[in-house]
Amino acid sequence: MKQVSLNTLPNQGVSHNTAIRKQVMLQTGDLPYLSQFAQACFEPGQVATAHAHADMHEVFFVQAGQGSMLVDGVAHVLEPGVCIAVEPGEIHEVRNTGDDLLVLTYFGIIQAGEES
Repeated sequence: MKQVSLNTLPNQGVSHNTAIRKQVMLQTGDLPYLSQFAQACFEPGQVATAHAHADMHEVFFVQAGQGSMLVDGVAHVLEPGVCIAVEPGEIHEVRNTGDDLLVLTYFGIIQAGEES
């Protein structure tokens, strides 16, 4: 059993834009196949630039704010309650298009037999 609280976790930079801050609740090694489980906060205008993961599925849940996610060039609206799952190899980019903080809770699942 592991219990964490966002209130006590340090802020760190997101790998695709270190100005975007995240708090990692679970990380590699905490659960089988889990890359990480985290919450990221995007200030207005911030972008996690386009990238893909060869061996990882990634799931994003919008808690607050407005934004857009490009997945293989197709734009998807991000608003509270939206969940988007990205498959390995899909190029994705996240952008805060609103005037308030965009808050995403997300996790990555490493494909069986692969290492991140």
